Amino acid sequence: MTGARRAIHVVPGDLLPPAPPNRRHLLSVADLTRDDVERLLATAHSFALSQERDNKKLPTLRGRLVVNMFFESSTRTLSSFELAAKRLSADTLSFKASGSSVDKGESLKDTALTLSAYDPDVIVLRHPQIGAPQLVARVTDAHVVNAGDGKHQHPTQALLDLYAIQAALGRLEGVHVAIVGDVLHSRVARSLVQALRLVGASVTLVGPPPLLPTELAETSFEIESIADADVVYVLRMQRERMEEGANYVPSLREYSARWCVTPERLRAGQKVMHPGPMNRGVEIDPRVADSDAALVVDQVRAGLVVRMAVLYDLLTTGPVLVETAMEVA
Repeated sequence: MTGARRAIHVVPGDLLPPAPPNRRHLLSVADLTRDDVERLLATAHSFALSQERDNKKLPTLRGRLVVNMFFESSTRTLSSFELAAKRLSADTLSFKASGSSVDKGESLKDTALTLSAYDPDVIVLRHPQIGAPQLVARVTDAHVVNAGDGKHQHPTQALLDLYAIQAALGRLEGVHVAIVGDVLHSRVARSLVQALRLVGASVTLVGPPPLLPTELAETSFEIESIADADVVYVLRMQRERMEEGANYVPSLREYSARWCVTPERLRAGQKVMHPGPMNRGVEIDPRVADSDAALVVDQVRAGLVVRMAVLYDLLTTGPVLVETAMEVA
């Protein structure tokens, strides 16, 4: 009817502003898709190109705050996260449990709430208890990156390992990796097995039967089985995570005799990796550790650019504004 006002029907909630997007975290490799992995590796490669310049610092995260909360000892992970944030021009605050209020009985929750008062954008957490990163993600407003929780997960280590393998072999699809050693207590191994499967690689676990979780991947108790692998990934015996009184191997001497990765047990063309710290002469022969086949230093370098990529990815959207990103097969 002419002149009549048309009624406006509003669905409840239509006029409300959109809800803020969920905060993204990196707590586990299970948080990632293959597309996520390929994007992060390509971003890391772009940052690697930027690190070849005289001025290695980028303005990408200027004004952001990255807090590193470490409740366990660390050399490679802590230093690379600190440097990654600084290379992206972020402010950093590093917290170590030793000498802090944790010694006085302060809980993880209260420590996280205290540091959250500084309004961090990212909290990087290493903790001996499984599930600690999930707790911090619940009680803070920051993006949380798991830098290792007990023997559970270490996703950025898996990503840097993929980066190092791809740089050395030129591919990830179809690569065969033999993981040798104490898999049972290794968060590195658990994350790496998940990540390798995500990109189409295969895995064999090698070592003493009590230290190989058969549900994780195909297993072999004979060191000779590493001959079929493109990459031999060596793990140390994690005695600090073993139950008191547990007897997984008769002795370190016997372990070394049967499962140490030596030059004689490798074939030409194989690559050898180790997440560190290494126990030379126990799980890896010094001649192997110092050989051209070893990618240990490459892993450390990869750690910097991959962690730059993770921080960038969590805090920004869109392409990386440095060099052209690498295409990932």
